[in-house]
Amino acid sequence: MIHQDKFQRFIFEGLGVRGEVVSLDHSWQAVLATREYPAAVKFQLGQSLASVVLLTGTIKFNGSLILQVQATGPLTTLVAQATNGKSIRGLARWTDGVPTGPLSDVFGEGRMILTIESEQNEPYQGIVSLQGADLAGALETYFTESEQLRTGIWLAADQRRAVGLLIQELPSHSGQEDDWERVKILADTVTDKELLDLSGETLLYRLFNQEQVRLFEAEPIVFRCKCSSKRIENTLYALGRNEVDSILQERGVIDVDCEFCNRRYQFDSVDMGRVFAKSSVVKSPTRSQ
Repeated sequence: MIHQDKFQRFIFEGLGVRGEVVSLDHSWQAVLATREYPAAVKFQLGQSLASVVLLTGTIKFNGSLILQVQATGPLTTLVAQATNGKSIRGLARWTDGVPTGPLSDVFGEGRMILTIESEQNEPYQGIVSLQGADLAGALETYFTESEQLRTGIWLAADQRRAVGLLIQELPSHSGQEDDWERVKILADTVTDKELLDLSGETLLYRLFNQEQVRLFEAEPIVFRCKCSSKRIENTLYALGRNEVDSILQERGVIDVDCEFCNRRYQFDSVDMGRVFAKSSVVKSPTRSQ
């Protein structure tokens, strides 16, 4: 079955519980095309991308949300970014022999960092230790400790797709205690195969057909990298003229590879001369009349 890349919100009528479902197909394939990831790394990276899209649906902002895992084990770095416009990108760094299994085997000791970069406000950052059997469990711990909101998250990924399901108790809910417990029990019956093989609509019907679920319009998701020649030029300019000239004398050109999309940027002495010349232009003083 062909699934489109999409994100959908839903709500349980009268229960004080909301939810989201996400599926990444072509966008996930675009991430995988940037480099050759081992199977165990793909599994974690796909889940992180699905989860960061789900997280963008839990807040209102204009900008990007970044999930980072920094660890001491075989999988040392995981970065997943999604914008409020539902564009994604991600990367992973690892050493040899990344195993499958619980987080402690895959990452060793580590921490999870969630950063919100908003166009209107200063960046916000939340940091928690990497706890739980899997990435979904670590995120549930984050919501419990940082947001005080009961949240359930289910993630799955393979070579074809990366998917996720989230349910969350509304902050001002007026439902009964057993409403949340009943919905959580139903959601806990989901399998990885169902997450990966069923469309969002079919999945929600399979899990919650005895509840009144209102599904909102789907939002498309795309892979998009934010790298550009201008951004790289600004970074090189920040190094300073002497440092840049030293690299050019040694190598002849400066090659910069974007880790997210694997695109290569190349700058020679003429290019960098232009960059530094722009900054040295001084306006002529205005003559008094």
